[in-house]
Amino acid sequence: MPWWHAVLIALAGMWAGTINTVVGSGTLVTFPVLVALGYPPVTATTSNAIGLAPGTISGSIGYRHEIRGQARRLVQFGSMSLVGAVCGTILLLSLPSDAFETIVPVLIGLALVLVVVQPRVSTWIAARKGERPSRPGPLLMFLIFLIGVYGGYFTAAQGVMLMAVMGMLLAEPIQRLNGMKNVLSAVVNVVAGAIYAFVAPISWPAVLLLAVGSVLGGMLGAKVGRKLPPAVLRGVIVVVGLAAMIQLVAEHWF
Repeated sequence: MPWWHAVLIALAGMWAGTINTVVGSGTLVTFPVLVALGYPPVTATTSNAIGLAPGTISGSIGYRHEIRGQARRLVQFGSMSLVGAVCGTILLLSLPSDAFETIVPVLIGLALVLVVVQPRVSTWIAARKGERPSRPGPLLMFLIFLIGVYGGYFTAAQGVMLMAVMGMLLAEPIQRLNGMKNVLSAVVNVVAGAIYAFVAPISWPAVLLLAVGSVLGGMLGAKVGRKLPPAVLRGVIVVVGLAAMIQLVAEHWF
């Protein structure tokens, strides 16, 4: 691996760790970087899932004060995320690689839409404050399961999805929801990464570089990420994601 590949992957991992902790969608940074450096899409996804898992853990630890007293909820939600992640990894490993290459641009597009509309979703949530139940219902549990399936298959924007559904269906402060989002994302990434490590194609040098970068990014995001302009982060995510979509579509069809 050329030295500048290593530097680029580590920086992408750090950036993704920060974005995942603050906003979500860090995969939209690391996945395109790995693909652009020549990694096959499936290998990029599996290596990315393992490499970013430590960053989601460090981000969760950084939010430990916000999620204090939420152990019972996190066990309930985490069990749904765990089962969903297993189902998502089975889908990734069962479907043919050309199906993944066809589906991924669509998933990236969906993730980008969620990134763009997140501010409007947050505004709508704030306007409905007090109208949501304080206890999780069957609908929320099912949606967390589906997001776990999505995250096990392709991790991009699962954090944005979790924030949207929990914000709409739970009456909780936004920072507490963000802390719970980080824990659930960590569950999905760890479960998916553990499975991929044994049965899927992995680039371990890329995993190591992503892991180091994402841990640093997760700690950075938990400490100072809230001070960063969200609009700037979203703008960069959209630009990188669009570049990934264009590249994957071009490679698949041309």
